[in-house]
Amino acid sequence: MGIKRSSFFLSAALLTAPLLWGCAGASGARADRGFSRPSPGDLPDGEYEGSGRGYRGTIRVRVRIEAGEIAEILVTGSEEDPSVGGAALEELLELALVYQSTDLDAVSGATESSKGFLAALEDAILSP
Repeated sequence: MGIKRSSFFLSAALLTAPLLWGCAGASGARADRGFSRPSPGDLPDGEYEGSGRGYRGTIRVRVRIEAGEIAEILVTGSEEDPSVGGAALEELLELALVYQSTDLDAVSGATESSKGFLAALEDAILSP
């Protein structure tokens, strides 16, 4: 009986391990697809505005491009809850500046807010 029980637990551990490794991916930029960092000059310099649909309503952003890269992102309007969606917007704003990309993972617990912010950012970047 002890050998069957040990075999069961070993099998369960071996089957569970790949699932846990898959869930332990890097936060921020998507490790599975990578991201494309724009080269200087790829984006026309200027200020652009965009909007996207968040969990509670429209999220509006203003993006400043300098030397072809994202220099500043401002959230100019949001109806998201400050403690959940608002916190997610702040985190994604920093990641978008670091990675110069909108190909970022949604913040856990604020998926719709994250999608809305990233859509607004893409809308602004693609508007030039």
